[in-house]
Amino acid sequence: MSPSPAFRHVGSTRVESLNIEIQHYEHLATGAVHYHLATDHDENVFLVALRTMPHDSTGVAHILEHTALCGSEKYPVRDPFFMMTRRSLNTFMNAMTSSDWTAYPFASQNDKDFNNLLDVYLDAVFFSRLHELDFAQEGHRVEFSEPGNPESPLEYKGVVFNEMKGAMSSAVSQLWQGISSYLFPTTTYHYNSGGEPAAITDLTYEQLLDFYRSHYHPSNAIFMTFGNLDVTELHQKLEAQALSRFERQHKQWRVPAEKRYPAPVAVEQRYALDSDDMNAATHHVVGWLLGNSTDLADQLEAHLVSQVLLDNSASPLRRALEETELGGAPSPLCGLEDSNREMSFMCGIEGSEPEHAEAVEQLILATLQQVADEGVPQDMIDAALHQLELHQREIGGDHYPYGLQLMFNALPAATHYGDPAALLNLDPALEQLRAKASQPGFMQEAVQRLLLNNRHRVRFTLRPDAELSEESKRLEQEQLEAIRSCLTDADKQAILERTQALEARQAQEDDAGILPQVTLADVRPQVSYIAPAAQHHQGLPATEYVVGTNGLLYQQLLADLPALNREQLTWLPFFTQAWTEVGAGGNDYLFQQQKQTATVGSLTSYASIKGAVDNCNALQGYLVMTGKALTAKADDFSTLMQETWSSADFSESDRLVDLLTQARSRREQGITGNGHGLAMSLAAAPLNAAADIADELGGMPQIKRLKERVLLAQQQGGAFLTTALQDLAAQFSLPQEVLLVHDEQGAHAHRQSVQQCWPAAGVAPAQPVSWQSGQNPNWWMVDSQVNFCAWALPTVTMEHADAPVLAVLAGVLRNAFLHTAIREKGGAYGAGATQDSALGCFKFYSYRDPRVEGTFADFAASIDWVLQRPAGEDLVEQSVLGLIGSMDRPGSPAGEAKQFFHLDRSGRSRLLRQQFREGLLRTRWADVQRVAAQYLREQTGQRAVLAPRGSEALAEKLGFVANDY
Repeated sequence: MSPSPAFRHVGSTRVESLNIEIQHYEHLATGAVHYHLATDHDENVFLVALRTMPHDSTGVAHILEHTALCGSEKYPVRDPFFMMTRRSLNTFMNAMTSSDWTAYPFASQNDKDFNNLLDVYLDAVFFSRLHELDFAQEGHRVEFSEPGNPESPLEYKGVVFNEMKGAMSSAVSQLWQGISSYLFPTTTYHYNSGGEPAAITDLTYEQLLDFYRSHYHPSNAIFMTFGNLDVTELHQKLEAQALSRFERQHKQWRVPAEKRYPAPVAVEQRYALDSDDMNAATHHVVGWLLGNSTDLADQLEAHLVSQVLLDNSASPLRRALEETELGGAPSPLCGLEDSNREMSFMCGIEGSEPEHAEAVEQLILATLQQVADEGVPQDMIDAALHQLELHQREIGGDHYPYGLQLMFNALPAATHYGDPAALLNLDPALEQLRAKASQPGFMQEAVQRLLLNNRHRVRFTLRPDAELSEESKRLEQEQLEAIRSCLTDADKQAILERTQALEARQAQEDDAGILPQVTLADVRPQVSYIAPAAQHHQGLPATEYVVGTNGLLYQQLLADLPALNREQLTWLPFFTQAWTEVGAGGNDYLFQQQKQTATVGSLTSYASIKGAVDNCNALQGYLVMTGKALTAKADDFSTLMQETWSSADFSESDRLVDLLTQARSRREQGITGNGHGLAMSLAAAPLNAAADIADELGGMPQIKRLKERVLLAQQQGGAFLTTALQDLAAQFSLPQEVLLVHDEQGAHAHRQSVQQCWPAAGVAPAQPVSWQSGQNPNWWMVDSQVNFCAWALPTVTMEHADAPVLAVLAGVLRNAFLHTAIREKGGAYGAGATQDSALGCFKFYSYRDPRVEGTFADFAASIDWVLQRPAGEDLVEQSVLGLIGSMDRPGSPAGEAKQFFHLDRSGRSRLLRQQFREGLLRTRWADVQRVAAQYLREQTGQRAVLAPRGSEALAEKLGFVANDY
């Protein structure tokens, strides 16, 4: 563990609960810090973060994050980041801007690939070219709306400009940004680090360069790594490739303590809602500023208080917010935010009216006062401590690398010159908190001190405004017209010349050979697979996986779907949401919610409906109830699962109305974040039954159905919800099998607990899901400032020999054509193509896109491009590398076991996936061109768009059927 001469070893901390050692190093010359999370994990992770603390909302840190990845000293190509995504086996590769840091992380299981990416990332961060044309492309620029015509109107373009138009279309994003700006009136958190669209256009190229010079320096850098790396070798690379060229920068970037308000404040702002109905569309949130996030004792105490108040429907504050008539549902902002230098606690409601602001605040304060006066039962505190312990023990990695999760947990402490190891080594602090929380009056005193006696409180109201969207557009056009009216002939010529220069730059093909790469020779030939450790057939049939779960148990109960009619199927998504959220075993939902918190880490359910491997019109489905718990809770865990499955109580209709309202709100809030997914779902729906039922139950039709059912419940009450869900529950008397995932220490207790609960299994034979496809609009108008476009064409399913070739084609089109045409030239935040073998179709998509017609033209042009290109074996290899890297991305031990179980169960066997992998590795350029000609050329397919409200005329012009959500 001896560091290189350029570094000194500061200290090490062993974290037994995570099975890692945190090693702390400092670079002697610059003061750069390095934290290595040493473990025997196969996936190595690297991150370099810079403290970035802007004091305006121009998005300077965000635009710099984009622009820094557009070429560097050693790699002077236009797009090394995206080029490396195609020349790598990375399991994760990205960059992101937070409120006070910018991070550049990647992960790989291949040593050669890890070092390649390290070379590129170090050069990009510390020796970026920051070309002015890249700033214009990624940040903002003005161009004439008619190419080459200096007398036409001006328009703003830019990737980040359009990204943030999409991001800030969300009312929840505006709510978060709005209350943050008042909780933090003087520090960096007052500003939108991503950039407000109206302020982004104020940022100059010179300001970007100044920010880079002052912030992107090793003295301001935090290096973090995870895995089984040779630290000495890594230090030598960091020194040779970057750090040796710098001297210590003595300025430290710090966030000062926020100035406190002498009295609470109340604020009202507006958000755009293009609707004639403004009822029940107002948000009210109350927020408090708390102590330093780097003080572990304070942070854990604040988390515990937040858990007790808000964790579940039996928690006092959440219960008050769910049951009040002042709004529809608790705000999505409810909870503790601990990533800033000082923590904040927020709670509130959505679906309210502007005049209820004071009443909502008084409801919250009265509830807190009741807790301060009367306390809460000790078992509620113990249950919250149980949740904190379980969260600490769980090994993640299913959404992004586990090592990166740990790094992000520790990064706030490093950012604010605290101790990152302390934020990961929670066990000692949890024991201290457990002792403190067992004392009489703990919760009363904490609520009084942290909240009721805390005068730095903000009541923030966000109300809808039907005219705001048009006014924002008018102001943008007015600004552009003011710019145009002042242009001289020389200015106009300069705009034309810059536009031409950028187009030429975007069209050039750089020499990718200067970038490092892995090749297909570095790809392992076999698919990943974990086989079950055992299968048991007595009682309830069980499939068992024994993996490293760090003392946690994972259990899933399964039953095939019986024959359900269309109406029953449309209720299935809400049934699976409500099933684990209602009463059971003779207990009401409040008792059951608290029982869950004390017993398990989570308890949820879902339904899976898929086409057969070789036929998208042959549907099969099954129901899953899934949970996790500590090994010590094995008997209680299995009993709770059995009780919930067998005796869920749907008679509390008011509870069902609350759950339905919450479901609608969450789905509506997710529209702009997943607009491309919803558009692809709409486009694919007419192609086959599997695609259609996926769209009907998971896409825009289901979101609209939720909206209609909430309105009906408000008018008639929730009796019809009880009837519908009881009808479904009656179809599932017993599960038919169980999946058990545990480590060796928990195996016996887990098996025994399940056998005691289920002496027999359900025996209903699987029934094909009957589904008749319907007709839905293919142009949905939603609350967004940008578009999401999709085009789907019928192809083949996974077992077909052309499926892997089509997947390679999708990567080729995305990498070599669509990215440049739609993102760089068109200004969308993202674009691509994918072969969806589960739905037997090929999909094109764009994300946060200012265009529609031009994007569909680019989709079509990409097909001509691939057919006319004489050679492209390098493009094939790059696409295959990306696909293999994605397929081989590791998950958590439990997540991988569950994934392989469900793949096997649905017919996506190890053999079939191995054949698909071998098909990828066999693919050549001639194959790619053949499938492009066979499946895509001159095919009509189906198109769909999610667009801003008021776009009916464009929809009609382009031949779409418009629908106003």
